[in-house]
Amino acid sequence: MQVELWILIVSAAVALLIGILAGFLVRKSIGEKKIGSAENEAKRILEDSRKNAEAKKKELLLEAKEEILRLRNETERDLKERRTEVSRQERRITQKEENLDKKTEALERKSEQLDEKIRANEALQEKTKEVLGQHMTRLEEISGYTAEQAKSELIARVESEARHDMAQKLDEIETQFKEEAETKARNLLSLAIQRCAADHVTEATISAVALPNEEMKGRIIGREGRNIQKLETLTGVELIIDDTPETIAISGFDPVRREIARLALEKLITDGRIHPARIEEMVEKARKEVETVIKQAGERATFEVHVHGIHQDLIKLLGRLRYRTSYGQNVLQHSIEVAWLAGIMADELGVDGTLARRAGLLHDIGKAFPQDMEGSHVELGVNALKKYKENAEVLHAVEAHHNDVEPHSIVAILVQAADAISAARPGARREDMENYIKRLQKLEELAVSFPGVDKAFAIQAGREIRVMVKPEMVSDDKMKLIAREMAKKIEDEVKYPGQIKLNLIRETRTVDYAK
Repeated sequence: MQVELWILIVSAAVALLIGILAGFLVRKSIGEKKIGSAENEAKRILEDSRKNAEAKKKELLLEAKEEILRLRNETERDLKERRTEVSRQERRITQKEENLDKKTEALERKSEQLDEKIRANEALQEKTKEVLGQHMTRLEEISGYTAEQAKSELIARVESEARHDMAQKLDEIETQFKEEAETKARNLLSLAIQRCAADHVTEATISAVALPNEEMKGRIIGREGRNIQKLETLTGVELIIDDTPETIAISGFDPVRREIARLALEKLITDGRIHPARIEEMVEKARKEVETVIKQAGERATFEVHVHGIHQDLIKLLGRLRYRTSYGQNVLQHSIEVAWLAGIMADELGVDGTLARRAGLLHDIGKAFPQDMEGSHVELGVNALKKYKENAEVLHAVEAHHNDVEPHSIVAILVQAADAISAARPGARREDMENYIKRLQKLEELAVSFPGVDKAFAIQAGREIRVMVKPEMVSDDKMKLIAREMAKKIEDEVKYPGQIKLNLIRETRTVDYAK
């Protein structure tokens, strides 16, 4: 059994080996066939690729040749066009050169002709000068004058005749202008006066307060005069208590203080309690009332003349003019009237009427300041307007309305005229001629009383004194001493409102005669 088993196993092994060998041989044969087939396929593919490459190469070469041919044709066409354009430009340049040559030849011919004409003209001028010189020589021989002498005499004669004619014409024009200007000015002033009529009430520097009975005088005076002294000290006025029945007079140059004193006194009389403490209280109340009235009066004045944009402090100063008088004329009413007159005349002349009314309203603003302040009302007013940045033309009009400076604008001249018209109205100012003349005479006599003074003249209603000194007696340095002493003496001996300007003049003249 075992032998058979081994034989079976060996047989199986041999059969397995034979199978393996046979499989190997079969696979080898099959692989060789596949390899041969693959090689043949590869050869075929290579052959096809070679053929395709040859065909593609031929196709590309053909396309390249066609592109080269196309580019060559285009290049040749461009070159041909450029050659044509160049030829055209050459022909054009050649034609321009020919034209330039022709123009150059024509210019040369004209230049030659012009040179010939210049030479002919120069020859003619030389001949003309020669003939003219002969004629001038002949004329000088005949007239006895040289050419320069004859020319000078002719010019002098023509100039004299022209000056004479011009003087006559100017005289005619000036006369005609004066007549027309005078007529127009008279018509303009008449129109302004007619359109601005106002009533006037004369005011004084004394206020009267009515008393209920005579006993009130004693109560106002108080024990040892303490009440009246207190009232006078607080208000700065003087109470005049005399034999006038049931009346007390309040005297003072400052109208605002006088009004405060009047109101305070009336309140004390109504209240009945009169003692220093009560006087202080009533004076303070009166002062506040007067300040309110002042502000309202200033605002009402600006509204009345249609002037706006004035600083509030200037409006208060305008209101103070309600209590100020000038020769009995209320200064605020006077300022309003001047504003209207100046505005009417400005409108008629075609000038800014609003500016003229503004200048007229503010022209006497300096009179609102206390009279003991240094400077004239013109100087005080100008300084106040400068402080509050007022218009330059308004400043000039205020400064020139009394001729302190020369007016150089129409508005300034109109304010001057309106001021004079308002002051000259019948009844506008109280005519106290006797006292006025006495004060002027007193000023002139006082000035002449100084040694070395020749003459003295009080001008501008007594606001200025012009003093002529003798030059042989008074030197320039001594004039200053005389002016100072004269001012001191006027302050001590003369009563006047505002200030007085002293103008001392020293003039030396030398006269001789030629014999």
